[in-house]
Amino acid sequence: MAKIRWKLITIAIVLVVFAGVGVYPIVAARYGVHSPGWLMDKQLKLGLDLNGGVQLVLRVQTDDALKLETDSDMERLRQEMAKRNIPFTNLTSPDPTRFRVEGVPPAQDAAFRQASNEVQANFERGAGVNGTYVFTMRPNIVVNLRTEAVVQARQTIERRVNELGVTEPSIAQQGDDQLSVQLPGVTDVERAKSIIGSPGLLELKIVEQGPASTAESLQVNGQIPVGMEIVPGASSTGDASATSYYLVRKVAAVTGRDIRTARASLDENNQPAVSFTFNTEGGRKFGNATGENIGRQLAIILDGRVQSAPRIESRITTDGRITGSFTQDEVANLSLILRSGALPARLDYLQEQTIGPSLGADSIRSGFIASVVGLLLIVVFMLIYYKLSGVNAVVALIFNLVILLGLMAYIGAVMTLPGIAGFVLTMGIGVDSNVLIFERIKEELEAGHGVRTSMNAGFNRVFWTLVDTHIAALISAAFLFNFGTGPIRGFAVTLALGLASNLFTSIFVSQTLFELELSQRKQAATLSI
Repeated sequence: MAKIRWKLITIAIVLVVFAGVGVYPIVAARYGVHSPGWLMDKQLKLGLDLNGGVQLVLRVQTDDALKLETDSDMERLRQEMAKRNIPFTNLTSPDPTRFRVEGVPPAQDAAFRQASNEVQANFERGAGVNGTYVFTMRPNIVVNLRTEAVVQARQTIERRVNELGVTEPSIAQQGDDQLSVQLPGVTDVERAKSIIGSPGLLELKIVEQGPASTAESLQVNGQIPVGMEIVPGASSTGDASATSYYLVRKVAAVTGRDIRTARASLDENNQPAVSFTFNTEGGRKFGNATGENIGRQLAIILDGRVQSAPRIESRITTDGRITGSFTQDEVANLSLILRSGALPARLDYLQEQTIGPSLGADSIRSGFIASVVGLLLIVVFMLIYYKLSGVNAVVALIFNLVILLGLMAYIGAVMTLPGIAGFVLTMGIGVDSNVLIFERIKEELEAGHGVRTSMNAGFNRVFWTLVDTHIAALISAAFLFNFGTGPIRGFAVTLALGLASNLFTSIFVSQTLFELELSQRKQAATLSI
């Protein structure tokens, strides 16, 4: 009896804990019962198909990643030629995978070839014809850059969505250059789209000239100086409707990739701003850039627009700040985007599907009805076929479902429509385990063994069979989770947790109930099974 008592205490503690975590928050939310916030935060989360939300299909413009690499190597070659005093007339990029150098004197051919050795890691140099050289990106580099652009875009979107606080989002690659993004429970779709799709490219560049009221005034003989670009930005007069223009170098001294963290703050006028901190390499590069240009302006450029251009008063190595006409919401969004990193390429929205909560409510209702009907049919079958022992199986099954709900809520798993299917399947597996045990007990009784001996033999001899079958099912669930997308993963999670709880209930709980019943009898001659 002492052994049974400890088993019952263990079962009671498990039931109370998992019912408190998994069942109580659902009931409290349904009937408006005031409950502690930490407990309500554990309420079982619902997926996109049950809670509503938005699903987006995006295409990653991988040509942008190729163009960025081409422009970088083109500028690198320009600087190398300037160091070696190699003249040329033109340096252009006709498409994302090629650039052309024109006007190199024949006498400088050998020097030019030596200067271009560094860029030949990524580009194949064509034979020079009349001082013109064409550099074409190597095919393997093209494939690698396109693949990396999609992977980096997916990782960046994942970080941004996680910062948004979306529960169990699903970001999966479709085909070569498409991404499927599912955001359960999101109601502000436009904000989500703006944060996901914002390039988030921060560049810090020394201002060569400006600000100017027109872009033409910064040109020389109607052309932009070599190695420079003109960037629009906020007016230096404070007029929000006006635009000023700045002449800056194409190559940035520091970019957003050198930022360790970003956060909302206030500027010297107590207006919303974004403060950021550099990583070690970023601090070194920014220290060199600011130390060599004290007294000049530094353009803080976000997504191709100058947000501010403060004067450099001293060498800076650790922190920076972006000021401008920001609202609190804009500052929060910008901080989030900078923390998550810049997108490697533009995103095009191919499809947007909004799922309303009403559809989710219908799905929940249908799933609940299916679960209840399935449970009732199982209860009726077990009571008719196994008599009073069927009550044991029903109690173990209810324990199984309570523990499953509690486990899912505790680990933060999300219930989806396929998850409900896994929920119903768990009931079937739980009953199957009891059927195996009960049939073994019946065989032992038919062989003439006593009730207690038959009961112990039934559990002991079926135990390893149950372990084998559950491990096999767990392996299948692991493969589904590893290789599946959002809905399939939801099914796999529910199935895996159900298998774990079922082993506990079908062996420990069910056997304890049998032992409790038999302990009440002095002579256990029969068993209703």
